[in-house]
Amino acid sequence: MRFLLFIATLLHISVGIQAQVPKTKNVIIVTLDGYRWKELFEGTDPDILFNNRYVKDTSVWRFAGRSAQESREQLMPFFWNVIAAKGQLYGNRNFKSKVNCANLRLFSYPGYSEMLVGFPDPSVASNDKIENPNATVLEFIHAHDGFRNQVAAFTTWDAFPFIIREERSGIPVNSGKDVAEGEISEAEQRLNEKQAKLGMPVRPDAMTFRYAFEFMKRERPRVVLLSFDETDSYAHKGRYDEYLKAAHKADGMIGELWQWIQSTPGYKDETTLLITTDHGRGSGKNNWRKHRLITPGSGQIWFAVMGPDTPPFGEMRFKAKYYQKQVAKTIAAFLGLDYLNNKPVGEVVQTMMAVAGHNANNASADTGTGAQSSNK
Repeated sequence: MRFLLFIATLLHISVGIQAQVPKTKNVIIVTLDGYRWKELFEGTDPDILFNNRYVKDTSVWRFAGRSAQESREQLMPFFWNVIAAKGQLYGNRNFKSKVNCANLRLFSYPGYSEMLVGFPDPSVASNDKIENPNATVLEFIHAHDGFRNQVAAFTTWDAFPFIIREERSGIPVNSGKDVAEGEISEAEQRLNEKQAKLGMPVRPDAMTFRYAFEFMKRERPRVVLLSFDETDSYAHKGRYDEYLKAAHKADGMIGELWQWIQSTPGYKDETTLLITTDHGRGSGKNNWRKHRLITPGSGQIWFAVMGPDTPPFGEMRFKAKYYQKQVAKTIAAFLGLDYLNNKPVGEVVQTMMAVAGHNANNASADTGTGAQSSNK
């Protein structure tokens, strides 16, 4: 039945039937830095999970499960109990559902830039805190009527003010160890006090989440980027146990946010949630910690999406290829906007949207025509 629904939707798109405008009024983008498709779709990796070199806290063995399906459900219950039932998940390469980076750097700044700008820029070649030469889709949305002062970002990694061009775009970015400002709530004041006492160079993802959540309660923004970083940070340190715990906690925080969204007027049934990552990483006992062009798997990523315009196909078990550069235009399309930049951008991921008005040529772009990545 799900397959027939999928085919029917593709046919609907391919003939370009004009349908209703999107129901989506708000978009929340969440990223889990460097989180592999393998853990998302297959659960824990037994070759790493039971290696005491990488796992000090054996409580994470509870995520192992008796099968890959059971493991992934225990590790990421919101993804597999809610998004899989009501939305879509792309990137399980066991079913030839592929999502790749188009940039050839395969680390964070180039990945986030491709994701938010809509094309890979070879000049974006480091993680240095240098202003992005390209405007992002967030800047594009922010410039439209109804979205001015309705776009915000909350990130653990402190390079995002430069990626999003905070000063030039006027989009507020609470990043690194920034505090809440303005007429803040008591909860935000407590967060500020708690963060001031942190003896860490960066704040934990949980604090980034709380800042975002409290801001949403107070200001009701229409577009929010929430970026977690601990998965990548712990992977680089070789702490597979902490990597898994960070992913599990992120899953829980996303679930908490979604529950609030679906119980809050103005967000309920009017909000699309899109979750992805900036890059993949290697596999095996050694390479899982790494990601660069020379490390196979570094360009292999994934998408998860759910909202009022997204058909509930669940896990996308169909042969297709998508690219990170398609995220930007897709975000705008959910809001009824046609995103353009000074260079061609990746096309809308049509299968994410039940609304039509897109022609057959656009639908073919879902296969990633013209993309540059060599990741197979």
